[in-house]
Amino acid sequence: MRSGMLMVGMVLLFCIALAICPVQAAPQTENVLIAGLPSRPDTPTVEPGIFKYTRPIHLPSRGGIIAVQNETGTPELNRVGLELVAEGFVAPVELDSPDDGSGRLFVTDLIGVVRIIDADGSLREEPFLDITDRLADLRPGYDERGLLGLAFHPDFSDNGRFFVYYSAPLRERAPEGWDHTSRISEFHVSADDQNRADPGSERVILEVDQPQFNHNGGSIAFGPDGYLYIPLGDGGAGGDRGPGHPPEGNGQNTTTLLGSILRIDVDGEEAYGIPEDNPFVGDEGGRDEIYAYGLRNPWRMTFDAGGEHHLFAADAGQALWESVKIIRKGGNHGWNLKEGSHAFDPENPQESPEEVPEVGLRGEPLIDPIIEYPNARQPGGLGEVVVGGYVYRGSAIPELAGRYIFAEWNRAGARGDGILFAATPPEGDVTGRMWEFTELEVVPNRTVGGFILALGQDAEHELYVLTTGNRGPTGETGRVYRLVSPPEGAEPTPSPGFGLSVLLIGFAAALPVLRRR
Repeated sequence: MRSGMLMVGMVLLFCIALAICPVQAAPQTENVLIAGLPSRPDTPTVEPGIFKYTRPIHLPSRGGIIAVQNETGTPELNRVGLELVAEGFVAPVELDSPDDGSGRLFVTDLIGVVRIIDADGSLREEPFLDITDRLADLRPGYDERGLLGLAFHPDFSDNGRFFVYYSAPLRERAPEGWDHTSRISEFHVSADDQNRADPGSERVILEVDQPQFNHNGGSIAFGPDGYLYIPLGDGGAGGDRGPGHPPEGNGQNTTTLLGSILRIDVDGEEAYGIPEDNPFVGDEGGRDEIYAYGLRNPWRMTFDAGGEHHLFAADAGQALWESVKIIRKGGNHGWNLKEGSHAFDPENPQESPEEVPEVGLRGEPLIDPIIEYPNARQPGGLGEVVVGGYVYRGSAIPELAGRYIFAEWNRAGARGDGILFAATPPEGDVTGRMWEFTELEVVPNRTVGGFILALGQDAEHELYVLTTGNRGPTGETGRVYRLVSPPEGAEPTPSPGFGLSVLLIGFAAALPVLRRR
């Protein structure tokens, strides 16, 4: 006990000494101490006000980070406003807008309905689609099943076709004891009312049985190539282990569709076809539908509307790390050999092993994420689960142009306080390097005021924030906000200065780049 108190006292004295002594920012070539190890000479420059993630070291989860403040202790702030568009939803998980000139917003609610917000901002009472009677029974306290995704066909304005992804009751020929069946279905708009779907037009496209209730993936999307992309989680439970999970895990098993992103052609005579350039076509070691694999739970997946049209997927972490990945065709994105860019041990998920695997079971390289941060299960973690978002291609907030705007479901230690972030692509290779990201301050309230379930995008590429006040699909606290420039005259509330040029904090060895508020 006395030795512990002595150690605490020595640390406090060290911090006081730093605070009262003039210290200049370390030059780029100077090594800094991280968890008892000197940084490599090629460690990127640590800029004022930024937490720098020292990825090359790959230390275990318990270590230290470097936090560098500027002279005033107040880093540059990025600010946005939120404009309420509609409320009264249960759990809004997706917002889409077909390119049909109507200006309508279609909001997908987890409980099984899709509702329309007209161009004038009014929320229609009658749902566009209601399939609540076709869903598995949802748990009101918390559930990852439900109506998870909606995608309009690229020619929707002409053919009225759209597709949904939902959790159906377990089909008869599914393995005994499994939880439910994931279903991709096609519907058509009613011939009599363009604001109503024809509930009798359902055509089941694809079904995948799920061993557990969680890790189902989520949003579906048509790519710039016209094919339908479908994200599937690893089947649930934890560590990619348990009933329905092979010894190597579903994420690393390409003979199952679980733990993968699928790519299918829905424009043929059959329910679906296989694009001839899918990576496993002609390969007996993998399913033809698979586009990429090694994923745990890709909750929200979106294509960049501009640039190279990269496919971004927010892959929910398990014990330590949340991550966002740019999906590559045929790529192995690591799970469950890795959690984010760190080694993962299913037998001891609370510690990241020091030896990080570089290749998968087939000898293929493992692809690291472009964004990563510690979750709430780590001391000092940022939040509970990454939500994902969009590359901003709108015009209302020019400062965000070309940046990936994404969200965290709930701030660590809070109850219903999601976080918005903006990530900036690095110069050069945007798919193989970590992106710097900052928290967006919401003004004037400084908080989103709820759990963030998803971000949405309209036909003009403006972004929306979808929230709820509850952890599960219950109540009517769901809201849709439009992301806007901060109100005129709103002043940022600066974070208090620490008076330190360099502060060592012992809670995570490999923290991603994050500007302090």
